[in-house]
Amino acid sequence: MIDAVLGSSAGPWIAILALALVTYLCRASGVMLMSRVHLTPRVERGLRALPGSIVVATALPTGLSAGLPGLLGLVTAAGVMALTRFELAAVLAGMGVVAVGRVLGL
Repeated sequence: MIDAVLGSSAGPWIAILALALVTYLCRASGVMLMSRVHLTPRVERGLRALPGSIVVATALPTGLSAGLPGLLGLVTAAGVMALTRFELAAVLAGMGVVAVGRVLGL
């Protein structure tokens, strides 16, 4: 219906503007909500653990669905991260192991 009123070329712009608005509202609401939260040591620990848990929640299912190369890549990335504490090195090592595994037909 919107396309009929604004023309078919307006659809992508409407989607971009809607996504920008939703992104802004999510970020702004997070700031507003956190301004009302009392930062106890327990809450601070939870907030510090959040980025790592998000990475695990997104990388683990993807790696496991990739079969043996994905599993080996996850183990490699975790090992490199534990040794170096450098995210880029861990990601590159994990991706390298997955690539080599796929080239070898695993």
